[in-house]
Amino acid sequence: DLDECAASPCKDHQYCLNTDGSFSCKACDASCVGCTGEGSEKCKTCVSGYVKEDEKCTDIDECNLPEKVCTEENQDCVNTSGSYKCVCSEGFEDKDGTCVQT
Repeated sequence: DLDECAASPCKDHQYCLNTDGSFSCKACDASCVGCTGEGSEKCKTCVSGYVKEDEKCTDIDECNLPEKVCTEENQDCVNTSGSYKCVCSEGFEDKDGTCVQT
């Protein structure tokens, strides 16, 4: 069997899987910028919103950072995969970008 992967035939966001007499290109994990194999522990580097921790790309919880990311009054932070969003606290609703009591 010839290792076709040695020639790096796949795109940047893929990794090469050598098979008997052939190869296939598989998508990198969503947390990766380039990878050497399957999963977040095979990332070359991490996408924005992720940090390399214990050799794998882990989501940064922006809501638990020392500096508040949601600075408007009556707003709560909700962590999302690779990011976060600011939502109005319970009992408040968004009116033109301001959280007002409902």
